[in-house]
Amino acid sequence: MTSRSFGDRLAAEFAAGRHLCAGIDPHAGLLEAWGLADDAAGAERMGRGLVAAAAGVAACVKPQIAFFERFGAAGFRALERVLADARAAGLLVIADVKRGDIDSSFAAYADAWLAPGSPLEADAMTVAAYQGFGTLQGALAHVRAHGKGLFVLAATSNPEARSVQLAVRSDGRSVAAAMVADAEAWNREAAADGAAGAVGSVGVVLGATLDLAGFGIDTGERSAPPALPVLAPGFGHQGARIEDAGSIFGGIGHALLANESRSILAGGPEGLVERIRERADAIAAALA
Repeated sequence: MTSRSFGDRLAAEFAAGRHLCAGIDPHAGLLEAWGLADDAAGAERMGRGLVAAAAGVAACVKPQIAFFERFGAAGFRALERVLADARAAGLLVIADVKRGDIDSSFAAYADAWLAPGSPLEADAMTVAAYQGFGTLQGALAHVRAHGKGLFVLAATSNPEARSVQLAVRSDGRSVAAAMVADAEAWNREAAADGAAGAVGSVGVVLGATLDLAGFGIDTGERSAPPALPVLAPGFGHQGARIEDAGSIFGGIGHALLANESRSILAGGPEGLVERIRERADAIAAALA
């Protein structure tokens, strides 16, 4: 096993007051705002520019893989360069891939995004476990052996997801609440095995615009570590106020990664460093 878990590296970011996750979303409208062509070269320039501006300020960066994948092989080459820049800058990278499958198929996805030495290697990836938390075993092996991380979709802001995530299982829990509970249970087991510290390596995705209690998700204080990492989209452009982060996430907010993408990128390269620092300072103040 690697000497430092993903959770340990997250804990170091939190201890330094860094909770901002800077999204890299080179979709057509943002590329136009940057004066860039809607192609792989434009996506690369935006991604590498964001990485340079975020280094030492944001806790991590999160490339949305779809916006690179749409350019085929050229897009993946561009992404590889963005990832290499992030590694060189010491930035944690969450690959926003939302992969989910069974057995060997999911293990292959995990190898692509988490295996050491992979051209697409990231520190963590987003995953969908709606075929059962047990289908994540191929990725959890990398979490244990190589210090990687996962963020499991639990309660997302898009309205189409509500009927699935609010569905009640035979044990009486909503699907969303069960994803949170399964992630916490895995982290506790890893801690018991000596493989986790103050922050777990398996987190969840919870939309900042949601009433989490309505999904059956308990945001009260936890009595013992490891803390559950929470990746929270929805701040900025989607309407959630970063200043309200503490009240939204309550007792689980101290391990929060607040994602902002369009609100940071929309102004183009001019003032990018200042926008990232302003948002980083705002979320640090909200969670202080």
